[in-house]
Amino acid sequence: MDIPFPLRIPFGDWINLLVLWLTDHLAGLFGGISSVVGFVLLYIDTFFNWVPWPVMMVVIAVIAWRVSGLRTAVFTFISLFFLLAFDLWAEGMSTLALVTTAVFISVLFGLPLGILAAKNDRFDTVLKPILDGMQTIPSFVYLIPAIMFFGIGNVPGILATVVFSLPPMVRLTNLGIRQVNRDVVEAGRAYGATSRQLLWKIQLPLAMPSIMTGVNQTVMMALSMVVVAAMIGAGGLGYKILYSIQRVDLAIGIEAGIGILIIAMVLDRILQGITRTEEKSRFQ
Repeated sequence: MDIPFPLRIPFGDWINLLVLWLTDHLAGLFGGISSVVGFVLLYIDTFFNWVPWPVMMVVIAVIAWRVSGLRTAVFTFISLFFLLAFDLWAEGMSTLALVTTAVFISVLFGLPLGILAAKNDRFDTVLKPILDGMQTIPSFVYLIPAIMFFGIGNVPGILATVVFSLPPMVRLTNLGIRQVNRDVVEAGRAYGATSRQLLWKIQLPLAMPSIMTGVNQTVMMALSMVVVAAMIGAGGLGYKILYSIQRVDLAIGIEAGIGILIIAMVLDRILQGITRTEEKSRFQ
């Protein structure tokens, strides 16, 4: 015989009431956020799909060559060729726009939060369990308040993606600044550098490899949310995969999955090249 526990904490109900209160009283704020994010996404998506595919392929390959060498450029060009051959170019560019927007927002907020956490141990202590929750709670849970706040479409998908992909940016910025050699910081202070000068001219440049790793991880985690975001109306390759699941169409699902893999590999190689280039220039 099961004996019921005498105490029941209705935490979920409290959160539900809080979300309903926020929806009722801050509708204007959420509408403004939705408009700004939607505006940024619209112009990025329009630009990526407006540029002819031969031009975009060459531009991306040249960027890969400049930051990571000829081998990466050839790999990038061949990878993008397969995206075209699968007839997924438009969906791929839309996915790239979604990821770009989400990563831009994650870096915009993650970098200053990481700096604050590195500078203030109390803030870091408070922030850590929040970041743990953002990374550990199943991503599907984010979709419920996202829908309640922002409705259906690309915007709630992007903001749910930001929640999931923001923690590595914050953590690795914090870690990079904390790992800067204290002797270097003390030398800067001895020469009369202010706190702002220490941050911008010593700590951030020396922490850049860790910060760029954070950007890389943010990109990968944003791409991993593409399919989940498609469940609430986001487009791109994630929608193709969702469509293939609904129709049990393995061919479409495999091709769209490889398309996401192609974008992930290209972005990963380019970001790694940028990190290596930055490190070389710093030691020259």
